[in-house]
Amino acid sequence: MNSALPSDPHGLEERIALWRAYLLRRQSIRDVDVDELEDHLRDQAAELAEAGLAPDEAFLVAVKRIGDLDALTREFAREHSDRLWKQLVTSGKSGSPAGCSAGSEASIVLALAVVAALAIKVPALLGIPMEDGNELFYIRNISFFVLPCLFGYFVWKRRLAPRACGKAVLAFVAAACLANVYPFEEGSATEVLVALHLPIALWLVVGIAYTGSRWGHSADRMNFVRFSGELFIYYVLIALGGGVVTAFTMFTFAAIGLEAEAQGLAQRWLIPCGALGAAIVAAWLVEAKQSVIENMAPVLTRLFTPLFAAVLVVFLGAMAWTGNVVDVDRGILIGFDLLLVLVLGLLLYAVSARDPRAKPDAFDALQLLLVTAALVVDIVALAAIGARISEFGFSANKVAALGENLILLVNLSWSAWLYLRFLRGRGPFSDLERWQTSYLPVYAAWAAFVVLAFPPLFGYV
Repeated sequence: MNSALPSDPHGLEERIALWRAYLLRRQSIRDVDVDELEDHLRDQAAELAEAGLAPDEAFLVAVKRIGDLDALTREFAREHSDRLWKQLVTSGKSGSPAGCSAGSEASIVLALAVVAALAIKVPALLGIPMEDGNELFYIRNISFFVLPCLFGYFVWKRRLAPRACGKAVLAFVAAACLANVYPFEEGSATEVLVALHLPIALWLVVGIAYTGSRWGHSADRMNFVRFSGELFIYYVLIALGGGVVTAFTMFTFAAIGLEAEAQGLAQRWLIPCGALGAAIVAAWLVEAKQSVIENMAPVLTRLFTPLFAAVLVVFLGAMAWTGNVVDVDRGILIGFDLLLVLVLGLLLYAVSARDPRAKPDAFDALQLLLVTAALVVDIVALAAIGARISEFGFSANKVAALGENLILLVNLSWSAWLYLRFLRGRGPFSDLERWQTSYLPVYAAWAAFVVLAFPPLFGYV
């Protein structure tokens, strides 16, 4: 065999034997084919175990991945999904640090969630209430209420070295100082830009903690991309449930004549504290799930890629047919930037979900269409931004939009080229994966530059 799994405390060899027996019962598959698939299975499991998964979890994820290529293995995973899923949930060893049970990890996560939830109330104790025009202060500092707790969770889970933790803490402290020492004018554009870009810059710090000492590996950076996408999904689901709880609370209190008190409770405690604590819980759920039985990425990308591609193609066709150009209104340009960011996120999620060894198919061609359409839209947006700058001059918002669209232009252009080479059989899909993960620090670097340099460059207005 090509790879050897770690020691076998969880009956891995027994699991592999069960999997082999299942395949060999089918007369249509030969022993040599099973041996080849077993090599792939062991390679995948060894790679996942090296990345930090527990041995039993590594086997489950490997079975799922091999199932994407082999129909019999996919059927095996489906038939055994209930047993394997229950085993994962009830096991006391789910990738937690040595000597720590799943219950202990849950307690730590709960404690960090409570810290994040209560952190947003600290400024009020210092005389900065959430009302009275202080909304931008809270938006600007939202990263410091939750991201340090999320970083702390991964520091504990990955057992990071103190030196690496010290650098990250220094980054958080420096960012907090910059965000709150700059003398922003009330409601200034630079303050809004700092509030929008700080989470992007600091998210890279969380990513370094998530990958442990393996940030330099493309596969681990792609795992962080997958984690980020699934964290967003879990967070939205938790937020929807929280919204129902909040609405029910207000309804029941209103029924006994305490409507004003219930509204104050929701606005001052339930919504802000719940929103921050839910981020920690969502991260824990993604970690506990580890994409063992099902991965949301393939489903979501195959659902939304055709929709976004159709929207962009129809928009470009309508613009060409009517001869109308994009309005240079700032709100319209911001909307285009958000659309391009969504397309980029969809592309990243699609890349993270795809097996790089699989051959090109129709969905890859659809992805290339989406990337090409987004590239054209980006060029149109850049032309509109250039027209606005030539007419009204430079401003913080316009320069920020210009920089972000240029960064997206580079990414989308090279992504389209790599996708085209892959479809024509002239390059591996792994080139596209490495390009996307290697480009991630560029976004964080630009966001850090906006936070650091834009306020003094544009006079804090």
